Amino acid sequence: MTQYETVIGLEIHAQLQTQTKLFCACPLEVGKPPNTNVCPVCLGYPGALPVINAQAVTLAIRAALALNCQVHTESVFARKQYFYPDLPKGYQISQLDLPLATRGFLDIDVEGVSKRAEITRVHMEEDAGKNLHGLGGHSLVDLNRAGTPLIEIVGEPDLRSGEEAAAYMRAVRDILVAIGANDGNLEEGSLRCDVNISLRPLGQKEFGTRTELKNINSYRNVQRAVETEVNRQAAILDAGGKIVQETRGYDPDRNVTRTLRSKEDAHDYRYFPDPDLPPLKISEATIQAASGDLPELPAAKRARYQQVLGLAAGAAQTLTGHPEFALFFERTLTLGAEPVKAANWIQTEVLRGTETQGASAKFPVSPSQVASLLSLVDRGDISGKQAKEVYALIEHTDEDPAAVAKGKGLVVQRDGSVLEPLCMELFQQHPKAVAEYRAGKQGTIGFFVGQVMKRTQGSADPKLLNEILRKLLEAPE
Repeated sequence: MTQYETVIGLEIHAQLQTQTKLFCACPLEVGKPPNTNVCPVCLGYPGALPVINAQAVTLAIRAALALNCQVHTESVFARKQYFYPDLPKGYQISQLDLPLATRGFLDIDVEGVSKRAEITRVHMEEDAGKNLHGLGGHSLVDLNRAGTPLIEIVGEPDLRSGEEAAAYMRAVRDILVAIGANDGNLEEGSLRCDVNISLRPLGQKEFGTRTELKNINSYRNVQRAVETEVNRQAAILDAGGKIVQETRGYDPDRNVTRTLRSKEDAHDYRYFPDPDLPPLKISEATIQAASGDLPELPAAKRARYQQVLGLAAGAAQTLTGHPEFALFFERTLTLGAEPVKAANWIQTEVLRGTETQGASAKFPVSPSQVASLLSLVDRGDISGKQAKEVYALIEHTDEDPAAVAKGKGLVVQRDGSVLEPLCMELFQQHPKAVAEYRAGKQGTIGFFVGQVMKRTQGSADPKLLNEILRKLLEAPE
């Protein structure tokens, strides 16, 4: 592979989080019986007229701005014509020559190296229906999804590896979820991408012939699909063959790509402006208002967590990977928790039991419980080991950590009258270790600390215990 450069561009399709479809009032509901959320508009009946969903436009503008694009005050919907069973009208309403937004960029990070990838355009379009195969030997069509509002984010061919492609997709997903435009549910197809891949000899400026891998909906499969297709193309070129421009599918079970159809170009779809939809006009005031309403984006939040709060890069990445994670963390801080300790505890304990589905998350405890628990540790009322025991007892409850610790006897032992006899008993059992300490081998004290901790099940106050041990060991015999 050293003689080729990989060239990759992603086209990401993201479903907008609206209550109804893009051009009609049919509800968007997952799991409904086939062909129940349909009407004359999304079924393509003659004479039915589309009406634009204003909320979809608002979310599309927010997404384009978050991706650093220029939102245009006028854009045009067009008919993209092709014939397939899941497209009842015989065309898809999309945008081509005058899209919603153009000329954006996205900064990604791969193994600590930052890279900027340009974005060609962001345009609005409707989704098609869904073909269901193998049902009693038949292929059937469910049109519940037909008319679902989408944005397509078309990236420039600036990516050079499967890792970069996966990082790009992850960054787009994090942004769209953070601004409330998409639920981030890759498994249900709310976010999926087409990957355009070509190879060219090192040093060559012209692009090679590209293939397009359709409908990939996981970061891992994006990376694997790229690597698999790159190897396939390289083998063909090495053998003196030529790459055919085509659309291919990726089979993750067999880790192969396969031909779906010859690749169409824009002229094959015979685009023309939709006569039923006037140009979409957006005022500058609307664009400015949408820009001002954008929340802190994941990249800026990560930088703040590291530079202001002192978090490690990995912790900042994890906590900004889902908006609910960041919200939980920040609520914990408002209750007085120290940032680094809170971040570590949330990562290692809380997120282990957290259930996520798209943009929502269900936590096993509350921010107030975490803040209270960390406060007990900071005050020395319980040890780190005891904190984990208390945490296990408060999961999926509204119990107060302090009350649970007291009720279960999980508190730090600070009573010298209890610890001193334990130490004296250990001295009698281990006279050799006592002699070694008194002979100058002061590291031996660690042995006695461990033994006391074992007998007290980790409840002894480490500071007090060390003071008692040194006092007893250094006392005249």
